[in-house]
Order: sequence, then C-alpha cells, then structure tokens
Amino acid sequence: MKNNSQFSIVNTHSHVYDEAFDADRDEVIKRAVSQKVTKIILPDIDSTSRERMFTVAQQYPDTCFPMLGLHPTSVNEHYEQELQAVYREIDQRAIVGIGEIGIDLYWDKTFLEQQVEVFSKQMCIAQERDLPVVIHVRKAFNETYKALRDLPSQNFKGIFHCFSGSKEEALKVIEMGFHIGIGGVLTFKTSHLPEVVKLIPRDKIVLETDDPYLTPVPHRGERNEPGYVALVAEKLSEILHCSLDDVMDFTTNNALSIFNI
Repeated sequence: MKNNSQFSIVNTHSHVYDEAFDADRDEVIKRAVSQKVTKIILPDIDSTSRERMFTVAQQYPDTCFPMLGLHPTSVNEHYEQELQAVYREIDQRAIVGIGEIGIDLYWDKTFLEQQVEVFSKQMCIAQERDLPVVIHVRKAFNETYKALRDLPSQNFKGIFHCFSGSKEEALKVIEMGFHIGIGGVLTFKTSHLPEVVKLIPRDKIVLETDDPYLTPVPHRGERNEPGYVALVAEKLSEILHCSLDDVMDFTTNNALSIFNI
C-alpha cells in the first residue's frame, strides 16, 4: 500500500506479542508504522501470555497499548484463579481497556455457564472503572447479547471485535452503543461483510487485524501482521466509495473516542 496521507490508522486488535513474532517483532512494528499505523491495541488472553504482552507494550510505549482480561476460550476448570489474577492486576497495570472478553462456543460448550459468569463479571469491572471493552464472540451471539442485556447497567462502551455477523446482529450491536471491529474477513471473496458494513454508520466502525490470524487478501495463507490493517482500510474505502483518507480519518477518530490514548 502506498499512502502519502497526513492521516493515521489505529489498529484496535493485534496480538503482536504472540510467539509468532518473536523472530522479527521490531521489523513488523516498523512496517506497521511505515503504513501509518501509529497506535496498536493489544488484547489480553490469560496469565500464560500476559507478561509477554506487557513487556512488548513497555518496549513500544508510543505504539502499543495493552488491555487486561480473560479470553473465553481460556475459561476452564481453573477459571476462578484466572479471574482472580485479572482482579489483582487491574489496579497495578496501566491499561486502556478490558479485553478480550466474551463467549466462544465454536470449539466447546462445556463451560458455557462459566463463560457467561466470567464475561458478566468483567463487563462490570469495566463499567465500574469507566473502561472500554473488546468483546470476542464466536458462534455465541445470542448468548452474548442476552448476557449484556442481563447486566444491571446498560451503559456500554467498546468494540465487538472481528465482527462477522449478520446485518440484524450488527444493528443490535450498534443499538447497544458498541462499535464494530472490521478486519481481514472484509477482504475475503466469500465474505458477506461488504454488504453489512454499508449499513453501519461510519462513526461506529473501527479497524483491526487480529494478527497473527485472519490474514487479509492478498496475503491469505501467510502470517498476519498489524500493518496489514492498511489493506482492510483500502477495501473499506472501495466498498464505501470514499477516499482512503476519509476511512483513516473516521476510523481513527472512532478508535480514539473509545480508548484514552
């Protein structure tokens, strides 16, 4: 991507602290910055990768901004210990939000009840501290929507990350006050997202990669990296029939309105 724009991009979801980047992380981040990706949000997973995430954030303090949270696929028989670790860390770390949290029933439904409990408790943590959330949903939109509607406070701020749902689901997300995270799936030939994003107000769209996963075209089959969010921005400008500068402008403003960075 060639871009001489004065604008920049905020990548709202990158696992650049993942072991997949151990050999060339510095070069990967430099490439992202060269593509005008000036801010990268790091979502947490669990205690096994948390220190790695915070170390990367410390190494790149002007670029990488960490969150804190317990991922739904890490909710198992030891979930109470993992949740307690989140409680301990929250007042000891400089974080920009709670995430990624949510419900994932793609692989296993064994711990659905516990996933709902953990998700709801972390939502309450975020609301108590006026922090944004990043929500992971996979094969569990109805369960996630119900859990949110059951919360005592309906004051929501954050992102439904890597959105791949229907038009109806997108409208429900927006009605609740959330933003919608758009990533590499938008570029896939079989994706229905191009029709969905046309219905999403521009002030509710943010960009992400979810690297090292979900690599956009033309790099499918390769490792994803945070700079490839620029390819998502290009595709979005094509779909919305607007300039790349416009996409960079409104998605960055949206991201900055969510995260205090």
